[in-house]
Amino acid sequence: MSASRRVYLDLRQRIVSMQMRPGERIIERDIAEVHGTSRTPVHEAVQRLAEEGLIEIFRRVGTFVARIPLDQLNEAMLARAVLELAVVERACRLITDDGVAELRALIAEQEASVASQDDSAFHAQDERFHETLANISGVPIFWRLIQQAKTQIDRYRRLTLAVPGRMENVVAEHRRISEAVIAKDAEAATRLMREHLEGVLPMAEVMSLKLPAYFINHLPEFNGR
Repeated sequence: MSASRRVYLDLRQRIVSMQMRPGERIIERDIAEVHGTSRTPVHEAVQRLAEEGLIEIFRRVGTFVARIPLDQLNEAMLARAVLELAVVERACRLITDDGVAELRALIAEQEASVASQDDSAFHAQDERFHETLANISGVPIFWRLIQQAKTQIDRYRRLTLAVPGRMENVVAEHRRISEAVIAKDAEAATRLMREHLEGVLPMAEVMSLKLPAYFINHLPEFNGR
């Protein structure tokens, strides 16, 4: 793996997981020192993340973790929903005994994370739940497309996990979806998945009022540096 890709993956994970918060200054020299590399791979990684809307570059001001663009959340969720509904419908037809066991194990892990209020573990398990459905459906490439579509949504979702009762609600929804898939009830599974996804965005306005520095109505178009 090249130094540029290694830095890119590390920065991307830290931004999407909200370890690096919107508005946080990015100093390429410091990142290069942490990774033991020159500034060129860091600069390349930063430029790529800027193209993805995860970093904002202001000439003569500095480079910062991008704020979450409210205008992109609805569009991103629409794209995700199209893919997720196709996945869950296929999963109902193609699920095997191994898939049943994997889904039930994931639900148990999520329940344990809820009990310990471990939102980082819960988020990772949430990701695995949806990835597992894509694998069961026989279209794992859909998971990669879903990941691309929901980049900005993931940052917003991480903020909502701290809301009392949010994780409990999500795991309950996952449990109902998985049991519908296991029962091979495509109508119920797609309806439950749609309701699950529709529950993601309603809190966006509340979160943007609570943490206004983390959000922006429209992210400026990246024009290079």
